[in-house]
Amino acid sequence: MTDVLKTDGLSKSFGGIRAVHNVNFTVAEGELLALIGPNGAGKTTCFNMLMGQLKPTSGKVYLHGEDLAGLAPREIWRKGVGRTFQITGTYQSMTVIENVQMALISHHKRLFSILKYAHKLYRDEAMSLLELVGMADQAERHCAILAYGDLKRLELAIALCNHPRLLLMDEPTAGMAPKERIGLMQLTTDIVKNRKISVLFTEHDMDVVFTHAHRIMVLNRGELIANGTSEEIRNDARVQEVYLGGGHLFEKDEDQINA
Repeated sequence: MTDVLKTDGLSKSFGGIRAVHNVNFTVAEGELLALIGPNGAGKTTCFNMLMGQLKPTSGKVYLHGEDLAGLAPREIWRKGVGRTFQITGTYQSMTVIENVQMALISHHKRLFSILKYAHKLYRDEAMSLLELVGMADQAERHCAILAYGDLKRLELAIALCNHPRLLLMDEPTAGMAPKERIGLMQLTTDIVKNRKISVLFTEHDMDVVFTHAHRIMVLNRGELIANGTSEEIRNDARVQEVYLGGGHLFEKDEDQINA
């Protein structure tokens, strides 16, 4: 498979604190890749470097072979990288469809058009995306009154507005009820398959990770300590040590482990 994303020696330090060190990985076309690790492992720092919010101290990030170093988040977004965040960031005073329209207006470079007509722009395209994530019936509702799970679905629709080749999802199911988590990740899996989008996601819910990820990477203290299939990760001694101090990882009769 073709590699959509590749990192080479990706590192980030804050003064004397080494948050991410020499991280190397690839994301293949159509792959759903999970990045897990304890709190403070460096997962969000890694994401912020991939999307341009943070400049790496050293190392490279390549999207289809193109070096993204020095590019602003909006420039990386325009190259086909979408992102969802741990905490949703929709415009609460706007309706569901208006939020999607705003993202589409940006994607089509119409932000400086006559904005009094903005509500008429790209409505059909916005509705198609809302149908894709199961939110079409709530298109005219204001975001301020939406349930949290619906906001997460809306955020996914917004992230798809630039037709991404790569989607970064930072804890996509955080704060959601178990049934909502299953629904959102199944939806994401279907989109990956149908649109051949690559997804890199962080997640604390190990049921979500082991059910949906094609491959799993484990980050600890800024370093990548494991990279493999679900079974390989379950049986990796270093991963077991990080999570359970040497116990067996993610047995079916264990309580769910939150990284």
